[in-house]
Amino acid sequence: MAKVLGGVFTSHVPAIGGAIQRGAENEPYWKPFFDAWPPVRQWLDVQAPDVVVMFYNDHGLNFFLDKMPTFAVGAADVYTNDDEGWGLHPFPIPAGHAALSWAIIEKLVEEEFDITTCQQMLVDHAASIPLALAWPGREAPVRIVPITINTVQHPLPSARRCLALGRAVGKALAEWQGDERIIVMGTGGLSHQLDGERAGFMNPEYDKFCMDNLGPDPDALTQHSIHEMVELSGTQGVEILNWIAARGAMGASVSEVSRTYHIPISNTAAAVMVYETAEATASGAARTEKTPALA
Repeated sequence: MAKVLGGVFTSHVPAIGGAIQRGAENEPYWKPFFDAWPPVRQWLDVQAPDVVVMFYNDHGLNFFLDKMPTFAVGAADVYTNDDEGWGLHPFPIPAGHAALSWAIIEKLVEEEFDITTCQQMLVDHAASIPLALAWPGREAPVRIVPITINTVQHPLPSARRCLALGRAVGKALAEWQGDERIIVMGTGGLSHQLDGERAGFMNPEYDKFCMDNLGPDPDALTQHSIHEMVELSGTQGVEILNWIAARGAMGASVSEVSRTYHIPISNTAAAVMVYETAEATASGAARTEKTPALA
């Protein structure tokens, strides 16, 4: 039987990719964020996953405002990144796991989710940058299942609906008969607003609420409506929906491995977290925490 080992949660702002490609990881502006990653990589080395189920939002590379599905699942064996206009060279993207994708799609439809199925799919920085952070300097040694959630074009799905989506994906993974070692990734956030009258808005208190409750009580993150979440987290901060969905796929009980919160990078409150399940290999990795500053 397949094992769901845990999850990695991270911000995905394009400027992170620029820092990687410039070799700027140790510059003072970037170092606090990149210092979060050695314990994450240590954990990944111990767990040795071979599949990553990725929950993220597309920013116009594969979907645009004229065609923006609420939920979409890639069902391909090959995915590519492409020029998004950020000045980044395309990152290498690992192969897909089409068979597992189809099992997830079938379970989601059975659970009454209306899914857009993509047998050809470009994956943008919201997937490529987290993979580059986790496995720097090489193509990630995994196969991927990309799942996109609309956090861009209103109306957006509710946090409750995204958590239910993740739990349905978790059912599909639990029923999968292969021997894969699976992790999930939830990418985006945390609080930020890049445009409008509140451009530059961040909310450390709400971010801490999300980080404190994501593991032990993800349902707590569903108490707010989408409009309340926009007010609390900023227009783009609703990318926390990707984290909520990914957490849903992990099952009821998880343990926190590490957390880092750094504010700001590129007008974004940046965060990195790792949770593991009971099926994870005992890693011996030091638990690390940098508590969000509320000042």
